[in-house]
Amino acid sequence: MPDIGPARPPTLIDTAWQLAYRIGFPLACLWWRLSRRRHEGALVAIRVDGGLLLLRSSYRAAWNLPGGTVHPGEAPDAAVRRELSEEIGLATDQPLQHLGTVTGLWEGRRDCVHLFELHLPVLPPLRLDNREIIAARLVRWTDLAALALTDPVRAYVDRRLTTTTPDPSVES
Repeated sequence: MPDIGPARPPTLIDTAWQLAYRIGFPLACLWWRLSRRRHEGALVAIRVDGGLLLLRSSYRAAWNLPGGTVHPGEAPDAAVRRELSEEIGLATDQPLQHLGTVTGLWEGRRDCVHLFELHLPVLPPLRLDNREIIAARLVRWTDLAALALTDPVRAYVDRRLTTTTPDPSVES
């Protein structure tokens, strides 16, 4: 399945934002390590026709799912919907399936990540911000093992592989 890149080449402002993210993210990770910061996040696995939508951030080498921080007082499902709109321009009222949480010490902080799934019949057009999110890819389950994935995404994939047949095109 092909990569879904930004609709346009990065502007000078986009490039400046990407540089700020590349510098700021390692500094944030260092701060999280030193401060022993805790974090609550929410990610959504968008499944389309036997594939899983992954995003590439400008500041990470590994692929991630859409999502991000759950703000104080915000419900995890509301955070996911907000992040979908901000990161890829996707507004949906389709039901989100809550799969539970995964926890770990990731990127220097103790993280509790709420996992959701969203099943779509077709992938709608995406609008990548070209600053934080620079690429998207629809990946078949059989190809996930070869990709660098963030730790929460790897936990999600491992959980789904042990509980169900994740690809509807694969017979049990």
